[in-house]
Amino acid sequence: MILVDIKKELFGAIGKMNLDISLEIEDEEFIAISGESGSGKTTFLRVLAGLESAEGKIIVDNRVWLDRGFFMEPQKRDIGFVFQDYALFPNMSVEQNLLFVKRDKKLAKYLLEITKLYNLKDRYPNSLSGGQKQRVAICRALMRRPKLLLMDEPLSALDPKMRVELQEEILSLHREFKLTTIMVSHDLAEIFTLSDRVVVMELGKIVKEGATRDILVNSKSHALKFRGRVLSANRSSAVIVVGKDLVEVKLDSSMELKIDDEVIVLVDSSDLKIQLPH
Repeated sequence: MILVDIKKELFGAIGKMNLDISLEIEDEEFIAISGESGSGKTTFLRVLAGLESAEGKIIVDNRVWLDRGFFMEPQKRDIGFVFQDYALFPNMSVEQNLLFVKRDKKLAKYLLEITKLYNLKDRYPNSLSGGQKQRVAICRALMRRPKLLLMDEPLSALDPKMRVELQEEILSLHREFKLTTIMVSHDLAEIFTLSDRVVVMELGKIVKEGATRDILVNSKSHALKFRGRVLSANRSSAVIVVGKDLVEVKLDSSMELKIDDEVIVLVDSSDLKIQLPH
């Protein structure tokens, strides 16, 4: 069990605001964190990882990570962190990136084999595709067999096909290593396919949380945003693929869409709207 009750002043989408999060996380649970940009999602992950300070408490399996002036250093926290931009060491091979975390060749070989990377173990990051780099980053995060895996929009830079493939691998690794995973995402496929529970943040606070299906299918308030791709469109409506789902959305008369355009679908109560990415 992970208990989090933290506060931190920060600057978000509308200027100064307070991060104020109270959350209980069960062992081996997969939680997705969603919400507008600037709502404090990444800061929340960084506080959990010990990369930023905060007031309050973080207790993991009865071990204190943060409490009343006590601050456990990041390297002593039982975590793995997967960043959006991979954060690999460019001067190290794939295998060396893993062994830098822990000198366990047996585990490194196993992780690279199950993620189909072992044949690339001597390659350097600049010779890898985006999907391969993110696989390496995930493997590296698991080298310490962490209690808690944190992922900050890990698949957002990848194409749709690669995102689906890596979703399956992430879920498989989550289960095999019995991880507790917290992932920041705006992508419906990631949230719906991977998570047990969704936490929606707004201006530093949790405004909604619950089982993934309840939040996504029965959302009554607080708009959620998901990226999608246009399959067909005319002047009045468009069919959008969002993850593994198809949705039909009415279009504003001023919006012109083409097949394969990337769009953002807003889910607000029972209403669906479309925005174009910035």
